[in-house]
Amino acid sequence: MATDTDSTPSRIAPSPKVGMVSLGCPKALVDSERILTRLRSDGYAMSPDYAGADVVLVNTCGFLDSAKEESLEAIGEAIAENGRVIVTGCMGEEAETIRARFPQVLAVTGAHQYEQVVEAVHEAAPAERGPFVDLIPQPDVKLTPRHYSYLKISEGCNHSCAFCIIPQLRGKLASRRIDAVLREAEKLVAAGTRELLVISQDTSAYGVDVRHEERMWKDHAVRTHMTDLARELGGLRTADGVPPWVRLHYVYPYPHVDAIIPLMAEGLITPYLDIPFQHASPSVLRAMKRPANEAKVLDRLKSWREICPDLTVRSSFVVGFPGETEDDFKYLLDWLEEAQLDRVGGFRFEPVEGAQANDLPNPVPEAVKEERYARLMEVTERISAAKLAAKVGRIIPVIIDEVGEPDEDGDMGATGRSQSDAPEIDGNVFIRDVDADLCEGDIIEVVVEEADAHDLYAAPVA
Repeated sequence: MATDTDSTPSRIAPSPKVGMVSLGCPKALVDSERILTRLRSDGYAMSPDYAGADVVLVNTCGFLDSAKEESLEAIGEAIAENGRVIVTGCMGEEAETIRARFPQVLAVTGAHQYEQVVEAVHEAAPAERGPFVDLIPQPDVKLTPRHYSYLKISEGCNHSCAFCIIPQLRGKLASRRIDAVLREAEKLVAAGTRELLVISQDTSAYGVDVRHEERMWKDHAVRTHMTDLARELGGLRTADGVPPWVRLHYVYPYPHVDAIIPLMAEGLITPYLDIPFQHASPSVLRAMKRPANEAKVLDRLKSWREICPDLTVRSSFVVGFPGETEDDFKYLLDWLEEAQLDRVGGFRFEPVEGAQANDLPNPVPEAVKEERYARLMEVTERISAAKLAAKVGRIIPVIIDEVGEPDEDGDMGATGRSQSDAPEIDGNVFIRDVDADLCEGDIIEVVVEEADAHDLYAAPVA
């Protein structure tokens, strides 16, 4: 049988591959997911390593000078390993600095400039969209495990904290439409997410910029407001009818946060608040240009715990801020003793180019910063150890992050987190003798057997 060689079907060209290095906070991770999702819909494939990538994206962090240096090192490594590099993210605002050190970068774009990044990739490694690219819808790219997802509700910030340059990097507060946020959350839960981590620069300010406008969601109106958002998220259900954990991050203690606590007591929202207090001394808070209402916060913490006894409060504090005296630091330690926060992160003050704090008088010597940091950690670890020890004997729910391999006796262990533990920043629950069919993302009940300063050790409830 004769064949017509001219009619031989042409092969579909292989998709260009994109590699991604994502640095910084969860908000930047969400940006990376959105960029990769868009690129995959445009016909690109993802590369897990430098060698297989036609172009590498480096999503940078520019919050601190140390973070900038880490970003520059990542750019240098990507250039050395691949050579074809596009830079985006917060440090992308300093294009001249990046190009001065790495003139061979293909393009530099700023934070959440999705269209510019995608255009730069199209130019660096064009993709030929074949006739079948759009026939099968592609799921969104996730850079986190399937069972938890970050839900970004806004960009930017309206604060002018003396130590921060986020407004210069990401602009003023820009809230997402609440119906779009809820639609994304519903989609994530339907795809297998068991834990939603709500993030922004200031979650409590959600909707201020749009005057808390109302949008229709399902058959009713909802305000673009933190409390409405929390209530609606609390009504979501997984495919098996279980409510997902909903964890709130970057919550400034505005008055309306009080309305969230009953939702936690009812089980609609995970009883966890991540509140960036930064300090407690009134004079330091004023110098930081932060609200100086530390006494009222203590009263509210007490009230919150009366309503929701299982509430976990996480925060972070800066030591060695310019002008911080020994009395200021002792005030902070005394405040922490009274506040009894569950999870605390500490940071030594670090100047960042463009921040107002750089011009403040009376810088604290590095040795004093180190000494104060050590004392802060000593106090907060002691508080944490006591709080975790009080959980020994209790039965608590745990979400599974990793299941181990059987040992020589066939016994298996697993690593999970309680409702008091956010991924990457808090502690773990190490579980012995789990069932062989246990999977990542399962939520099981365990009995706590031991505790240390950061983690719990448990066994499944029989």
